[in-house]
Amino acid sequence: MDDKPMLRSGPIRYAEAERFAPPRPPSAGGARPPGGRICPQPPSRLDAVMGPPHDRRPQSEDCLHLTVTTPARDDGARPVLVWLHGGGFSSGGGVLDWYDGGALAAEGDAVVVGVNYRLGALGYLVLDGVSDGNLGLLDQLEALRWVRDHIADWGGDPGDVTVFGQSAGALSIRLLMAVPEADGLFRRALLQSAPLPIAARPHQQARDIGRMFADHLGCDPRTATPEALLAAQGRTAADHQRRSGSALEPPFTPVTGTAPLAAPEPGLTARAGELDVMYGWNAEDMSAFPPLPGEAGTVAERTRQVYGTPLAHFGGQLRRAGARVHAYRLDWRPAGSPLGATHCVELPLLLGSRDAWRGAPMLGETAWEDVDSFGRAVRACWLAFARTGDPGALPAPLVSVSP
Repeated sequence: MDDKPMLRSGPIRYAEAERFAPPRPPSAGGARPPGGRICPQPPSRLDAVMGPPHDRRPQSEDCLHLTVTTPARDDGARPVLVWLHGGGFSSGGGVLDWYDGGALAAEGDAVVVGVNYRLGALGYLVLDGVSDGNLGLLDQLEALRWVRDHIADWGGDPGDVTVFGQSAGALSIRLLMAVPEADGLFRRALLQSAPLPIAARPHQQARDIGRMFADHLGCDPRTATPEALLAAQGRTAADHQRRSGSALEPPFTPVTGTAPLAAPEPGLTARAGELDVMYGWNAEDMSAFPPLPGEAGTVAERTRQVYGTPLAHFGGQLRRAGARVHAYRLDWRPAGSPLGATHCVELPLLLGSRDAWRGAPMLGETAWEDVDSFGRAVRACWLAFARTGDPGALPAPLVSVSP
């Protein structure tokens, strides 16, 4: 990472909301939010891959915050990269040190924004009389509106926004491309390891899961403690996994048939063809998700089924709509890691620091100097895409594939 000093501002409240209510812009003159809070959540199921975060953040429903990292608060009109984190719609937070955008901001003279959004039942419960779902997706929309309205104060160009995300964050981006309210809020989209088969579930299926959750909770979700909600969420996740037979699909995800995904299938908006889009996956993404009994196929076959083939189909849809599309596959296998080119392994190449990623199992025995050296080349591609819509030549073992 370059040694230029970066300004990292945050947390900044981009919206506020009551439990199970849509977000709204924050009140004028509202108090600065307490530092670094994230949505209430269970431990990540990817701790065995990423390791637990070293910055243990307090959890609170007052979590609709973001961070801004910029070279300077001037009129530089820099490209803006807005990060939507992964975590299966149940864990994570854009304010975590894993997602510090200092390297991207310094090396690309860019502004990087990290976004929290509501997770699990708090973000995606569908239950009659309580919640229609998709609150986390509405939070992301509100964060992008905040960027449109305020990022110039941090030296960013509101007309030159790239939204990038990984896993659940990448799925969110794909869904935002189906939402007319998101038109004009970003110019480019970069999707990392988006498992498109689980992008959104039908409304009736989400209602069934919501009733299962309510049975486990045994009281009114509107007044239950966060701890009770998380306990019921955990029991619902276990039941859902047994019934679905999938190690990948979480119980609380975006849902079709309710705002802002009113259609029964997420298509593309009329303006999606004006976007520059880049997407890709990791060669062994599925090594992070051991198969359940009865799940067949090698890691490579499962990766192709969940990531490679659906993303290639999506790329075809985008091209037919007129979008400019680039695609990649990451084959980087850190020395000493049995996980190979696993889910999340590209994250330290883009975001965070040596301290943030210290001891991450997926990095094996690879020295940070080697991670950062390859990371600099990968960051240059992401930054080129954010500036021009074209990542340029990809450095092996990051390979270009047919979109």
